[in-house]
Amino acid sequence: MTNESFEVDAAQEGERLDKFLSIIYPEKSRSFFQKLIAEGGVRVDGAAKKGSYAVREGEIVDVQIPDAVETAILPEDIPLDILYEDDDILIVNKPKGMVVHPSIGHTSGTLVNAIMYHCKDSLSGIGGQIRPGIVHRIDMDTTGSLIVCKNDEAHACIAEQIKAHSVNRVYEGIVCGNMREDEGLCDGPIGRHPTDRLKMAVTEKNSRPAVTHYKVLERFGDYTYVEFVLETGRTHQIRVHMAGMGHPLLGDELYSRGKSPFKNLQGQTLHARTIGFIHPRTGEYMEFSAPLPEYFEHLLNVLRNRK
Repeated sequence: MTNESFEVDAAQEGERLDKFLSIIYPEKSRSFFQKLIAEGGVRVDGAAKKGSYAVREGEIVDVQIPDAVETAILPEDIPLDILYEDDDILIVNKPKGMVVHPSIGHTSGTLVNAIMYHCKDSLSGIGGQIRPGIVHRIDMDTTGSLIVCKNDEAHACIAEQIKAHSVNRVYEGIVCGNMREDEGLCDGPIGRHPTDRLKMAVTEKNSRPAVTHYKVLERFGDYTYVEFVLETGRTHQIRVHMAGMGHPLLGDELYSRGKSPFKNLQGQTLHARTIGFIHPRTGEYMEFSAPLPEYFEHLLNVLRNRK
């Protein structure tokens, strides 16, 4: 059982309890929290409430996420690009187009299906019945480094580091337009988009703090090659922050206007290059980097040749 507590701030006052929780946990649905509330897994200032209850500023919402149960998700023999592996963790280089864990419309071919086959019974269960071993995730069309935990002790240790913002996460991406500054940071809280449930947005309402550091690596006139360092790890964080600056990621049709002029580009040009953390057993700092995928290297060469 995972227990967490959240204080309602002024911007969140008046939200339904189930909606309040679905914004905090964007990977879970409102129906999940409606069921959890009905089963007594959520309390407000120590008292049980209905899902329709409107939260008030200053209230403390306690959430108990149940432990994993037997899953019907099947192992699949899908090749993995493994950067590192030991008895506690697995570092994989996730390819473009692969969903991290099963969801509606993606019940097979996910990273979870692949690691269940590779790791057999050696996966943490804290992530829940459809997320064994998964302590963090990256978007379907984002490539790169991802930590998988093989036991609950490793999962709890890595999760605590992520919560404390001590995991070093470095991304590389190509954005549209010529960025004005050589480096800087975006400090804008991110929450669910007020009208489009598929999107996140920089908003004060029902949001969580989000900070992205950026540094220009190379300029191509109409496009800019950028390094990003995450201080926090919100859903779609880099994509939202860059779009908010007027520099959406190349290929990101969700947060940009119109389609990319480059043919066969599948989703945003974003790569989780480096991940660094304290190993849960040895206590030593470890860092791993995933090479840029072939499509990304090809795009860079195309842009360089256009100069």
